Amino acid sequence: MKYHLLAGATLIALATTPAFARPMTPEDILNIKNASDLAVSPDGKGVAIGVSEMPDIDNGAKNGTSERRLHVGSAANALKAFLPEDMNVSGLEYSPDGNMISFLWKPDGDDAKRALYGIPVDGGGHQKLASIDDSNVTAYAWAPDSQTIYVRASAATDKARKKESKAGFDAIIYEEEQKFPRLFAVDVNAADDADPREIKVDGKIIAMRVSQDGRWLAVAAAPTTQVDDELTSTRVHIIDATSGARKASVETPGKIGDFEIDSSGKTLSLIAAVDKHDPAATTLYLVDTASGAFRPVTEGQANAAVDTEWMGDGRLAVAMHVGAQSELRFYDARGRLRNTVDAGELILRSIEAGGGKLAAIADAPSHPRELFVLERNRFTRWSDNNAWLTDIDMGTQRAIRYTARDGQEVEGIVIEPVGGAPAGGAPTIFRVHGGPEAHDSNGWLTNYSGPGQVAAGKGYTVFYPNYRGSTAYGTAFSKQHQNDYAGKEFNDLVDAIGPLQAMGLTNKDKVGITGGSYGGYASAWGATALSEHFAAAVMFVGISNQISKFGTTDIPNEMYLVHSRKWPWEDWQGMLDVSPIYHVDKAKTPILIMHGAEDTRVAPSQSYELYRNIKVRTDTPVRLVLYPGEGHGNRKAAAQYDYNVRMLRWMDTYLKGSGAEMPPERIELPAGFVGTSDAKSED
Repeated sequence: MKYHLLAGATLIALATTPAFARPMTPEDILNIKNASDLAVSPDGKGVAIGVSEMPDIDNGAKNGTSERRLHVGSAANALKAFLPEDMNVSGLEYSPDGNMISFLWKPDGDDAKRALYGIPVDGGGHQKLASIDDSNVTAYAWAPDSQTIYVRASAATDKARKKESKAGFDAIIYEEEQKFPRLFAVDVNAADDADPREIKVDGKIIAMRVSQDGRWLAVAAAPTTQVDDELTSTRVHIIDATSGARKASVETPGKIGDFEIDSSGKTLSLIAAVDKHDPAATTLYLVDTASGAFRPVTEGQANAAVDTEWMGDGRLAVAMHVGAQSELRFYDARGRLRNTVDAGELILRSIEAGGGKLAAIADAPSHPRELFVLERNRFTRWSDNNAWLTDIDMGTQRAIRYTARDGQEVEGIVIEPVGGAPAGGAPTIFRVHGGPEAHDSNGWLTNYSGPGQVAAGKGYTVFYPNYRGSTAYGTAFSKQHQNDYAGKEFNDLVDAIGPLQAMGLTNKDKVGITGGSYGGYASAWGATALSEHFAAAVMFVGISNQISKFGTTDIPNEMYLVHSRKWPWEDWQGMLDVSPIYHVDKAKTPILIMHGAEDTRVAPSQSYELYRNIKVRTDTPVRLVLYPGEGHGNRKAAAQYDYNVRMLRWMDTYLKGSGAEMPPERIELPAGFVGTSDAKSED
């Protein structure tokens, strides 16, 4: 097969690595900080970001989920914490007059509710701006007068139902007890006892924006509270800011993403799907706000629009992913491309603008997400939240392309072992992304479920394939997996082994596969139907039976529209044929199965089915690990650490060791772990 380096691909080899550098460890992953929420002041002089980090359980902190701190600055390397360290905040915004930074925060206490707070930019303590009795404020948007704030709050507490539940009458009526969030207009200068004004909106409010004249809102709403409808049927509506009356609707046919209102109020930028069968919202549209009429700007292009932002001069800035790289594009108000800014090695994740300044959250092969500011058509780094990474010895990372058996070109990102691969190639871990309507960019790829630089430090080659079905290569490419479960999409994985071997990076007899969700499906398929190609597998929240998966997931319609394109009863045998449990007789690959016990997307029963079939029908090594309280992915620090250690230990046993015995059932805990109880997570 043909293969080659991607033209212009970034090669990261830390030639300036300190003399006493060391490999990355699972404990290091606990200490990674990421820039998250981003806001730019209206005059462009200040930038606020959220800095997210996991509880440091390696040094005695209580177990819990990620926490976010507010940092503010006006120059590179000058960002400072702006609130007490124990305040975990989200939803950062500047007020339109620039006098205040607002945020969502839930104080400690069992009865505390999340409310909207603000802190003056010129000093002073934080204060509550808006709250809703017996409800959490979950999102908000400032009106241009800096006096009115539109807040989305959770449904009102059903006191009678709560009383019944406490008495033991806590039965759940599945999918029928929907409660819509509510929309309120709050006057921040009103008396403390003044009631906020409720605005009636049909459906589940997902997101909202306020026009520059303050007279109307663009609101994305789903018809029900079901995840299926949120994914496939959310639409943007133009509503009157006073009455909530619908003035226009944007009747896009499929999934939608980011949307923003321009300064004139005449045009809306919208990232959306091209039709109901488009797996992801990646195409840029411009919308007439008076009528709701929309027209495509990037339809048919081999890229994925990620985020949009209107500049003060009327230009539209778009963060665009093009394959494994990214770039910043500027369009005029009519949708004509004016210029493109090369982001270099950066992968742009989100952008914000204010006062003529554009800022971005971006990562790269050598660092997680940080703050960057566009200056003279180049991005300048403003934050460095992980300076300790200079002490880590990292493997070379680059994008490659290869040709699959049917002639389709496929791209992926490879991380070489630290110090390079030995003669004959290194043991290799394929990390397959979920979706499959997603893609891995040539940026920071190391996290609790991504082996990345931790595996590279242990002598592995790590490969992240953007197989058929992935985004950022155009809608046609992302649709190629449809009505072909486990077909060409997973053949693309096997077809990468030869090119990686020819590059001297991979020992074809020592290839492991791992991934979560759809990547878990690929891992299960690799351990059963494709067992001869993979020597170890780690499946996370993955699919094992396409028939029972339909009956136990919260997204059956989404599966039909953008994946299977047929219902199970239309082809029972066909659905069984593409289910890993049907191929267990071929399973020779030792497989570790892990799953969140509360997963509603891919039910834990999918893992039970595969485990039981392998256990009863074969003598292949198999282990099932469940994480109580976790859903479709692990959120708490201890569960993330546990997962990472188990995944790598399984690979070590069967790709580097003799594999004579399974790894021990338990793992060694972080050195500083003291066994404190879980921190309470936000509801």
